[in-house]
Amino acid sequence: MKRTSFLAISGLSLGSLLNPSTAAETTDPKPAMQKVYRHAVFFKFKDDASPAAIKEVEAAFLALKGKIPSIQALEWGTNVSPENHAQGYTHCFFLSFADRETLVKTYLDHPDHKAFGAKLGPVLDKVFVFDYVAQ
Repeated sequence: MKRTSFLAISGLSLGSLLNPSTAAETTDPKPAMQKVYRHAVFFKFKDDASPAAIKEVEAAFLALKGKIPSIQALEWGTNVSPENHAQGYTHCFFLSFADRETLVKTYLDHPDHKAFGAKLGPVLDKVFVFDYVAQ
């Protein structure tokens, strides 16, 4: 009898560990995790764009993080893929926002973002933008 009781209690404890949501729902309700809105931007520069001009674009894009508070995170890099599928795109800038509305209302229309676009224009051949909600 003692062994059966021990196994039953152990099973309940193990069940709580394997499915903590049922125990946590009654004692520690937490808000649902908010999904992050991602904004990926890829640049293909003109063939005659100088390395110095491209460096200026890189620096100007990175400076947006300090100028536009709604940017939660910004990372970037240049293409290093061995697959040769980049179609001439060399740079990726990856930004995170709280939601789509924040991107649209506080980033796209921000004067510093528009000034960046003016700096980018003369050296840009193509841009590819892809937004998604992180899963």
